[in-house]
Amino acid sequence: MADPSVAAYITIHNMVAWMVDTYGTEPQRREWLPRLVAMSDFGAYCLTEPGAGSDAAAITTSAIRSGDDYVLTGVKQFISGGGEASVYVVMARTGEPGARGITAFLVPDGAPGLSFGVKEQKMGWKAQPTRQVILDEVRVPAANVLGVEGQGFKIAMAALNGGRVSIAACSLGGAQWALDRAVHYVQERFTFGEPLAEKQAVVFALADMATELHAARALVRDAALALDENAPDAAMRCAMAKRFATDAGFRVANEALQLHGGYGYLADYGIEKVVRDLRVHQILEGTNEIMRVIIGRELLASAR
Repeated sequence: MADPSVAAYITIHNMVAWMVDTYGTEPQRREWLPRLVAMSDFGAYCLTEPGAGSDAAAITTSAIRSGDDYVLTGVKQFISGGGEASVYVVMARTGEPGARGITAFLVPDGAPGLSFGVKEQKMGWKAQPTRQVILDEVRVPAANVLGVEGQGFKIAMAALNGGRVSIAACSLGGAQWALDRAVHYVQERFTFGEPLAEKQAVVFALADMATELHAARALVRDAALALDENAPDAAMRCAMAKRFATDAGFRVANEALQLHGGYGYLADYGIEKVVRDLRVHQILEGTNEIMRVIIGRELLASAR
């Protein structure tokens, strides 16, 4: 609730730590987890590329075996924490086209050939850096493979289930903050001799905002439970929660801005920042259109 931009980056960092904890070898876990958990070091998740966003299985970053090492070459796009993280989980192609040819690698900051693009100028999420991660024949030992060769896409998708629940939770927090401010504002602001809170249209708007957030919160908790229980339909329930909560969160924040009138457009009130921050939640961790694809395909598959 304090800052969706900061909260969202922490969820990405936590996702990286979870990947190392779940799929890492004991030496990998010993090396990275203490610093990641303490947040003295940060992690970054490198899947998206300039030409491969929603179609993540189409990535072209290559990892070629060279003796006891792999040589990584390619560009990753829209990387939160790029240039600031200490370790990058990089998805790269080691085999055939498609999902089965992808492997996950732990690439430490400072590796020769690793560089970063300029800091992106974004609509929101200004508290965290977003840059390209550029790999120019970056050599990493085979011991830096996370999981096993060819398992990278599965690891990436498993991590995104949790990432989707987390980004949905960030939307809930930001939207609840905006709703709380709107509730206070309409009771203090007078128009035509009476507070805005006396207007039925305002009361109805607040009611709808609170109802949508309550429903979204229930979906997010349901998705978290599905992950905890390793439910067979966890991916679908995470997609449902992410789609609904990020859409609802943006609508609620935007309506809170509207209820503030012109003051909502001013930076002093903080509402415009939350609106800007929450907008990207409908795009990242898989666009909400992709969430609908996941849900629809699961429904159709279960009916066969």
